[in-house]
Amino acid sequence: MAMESQEIEHLIRARFPDAKITITDLAGDGNHWAAEVVDESFRGLNRVQQQRAVYAALKEKMAGNDGALHALALTTKAPE
Repeated sequence: MAMESQEIEHLIRARFPDAKITITDLAGDGNHWAAEVVDESFRGLNRVQQQRAVYAALKEKMAGNDGALHALALTTKAPE
């Protein structure tokens, strides 16, 4: 079952309540998403550390072949 953008944002926001989050449906099919997450907590972390933190928030939805979230292009950064 495909996920809605609001559900993806909700899961990320639960871990990063003050983040600026932009979710985009890349293919228009509800299965291929892009997310940009800008949060102060990323300051001083490298890109891998930032992205691992976001993926941890989505872990249950991405787990295994039955995960609801199959494809997510992720961009993370600290605010400028």
